[in-house]
Amino acid sequence: MSDVQAISLNEVYKGWRVYQNHLLQATRPLMAEQLKLQAVPHLRSIGDLIAHIIGCRANWYHYVMGEGGPEMKQMGDWDQGHAGPFTAADLVHGLEVTWETMWTCLGRWTATSVDLEHVYTWEYEGKTYTYTRQYIVWHVIEHDMHHGGELGYSLGMHHLAAPDL
Repeated sequence: MSDVQAISLNEVYKGWRVYQNHLLQATRPLMAEQLKLQAVPHLRSIGDLIAHIIGCRANWYHYVMGEGGPEMKQMGDWDQGHAGPFTAADLVHGLEVTWETMWTCLGRWTATSVDLEHVYTWEYEGKTYTYTRQYIVWHVIEHDMHHGGELGYSLGMHHLAAPDL
């Protein structure tokens, strides 16, 4: 049992790396006008969806868990619409930077309760929140998948190559 518990989280979540590569492949070829396309006017554009994925990753891993450096901190604003517009190269870079931080963390952490149950306290807008590491890792994965699905739908409806999920 202890061998199973000592496995690194990037072994547990190795499918996430495949998903990351799909996001990169779908993002790289996009032109400026394609990044502005939306499924419908009240939803995020393709570029905003990718920036939102990046911003979420940066916020949880940097602001809540204290991981990553100044570039990760700066990317935390990407999902708030304050930093754009972005080129496909900017977005690919953001996906890569946030991924590297997350993947490095997952390589340090193991599937033991000591690592998974580690608690982070975060203050935001006058309120204090507590989250376990397990919650944060899973929340960022489900966020990636949810908005990656939106991205795939938006790309497909505009006859663009969608992530092969």
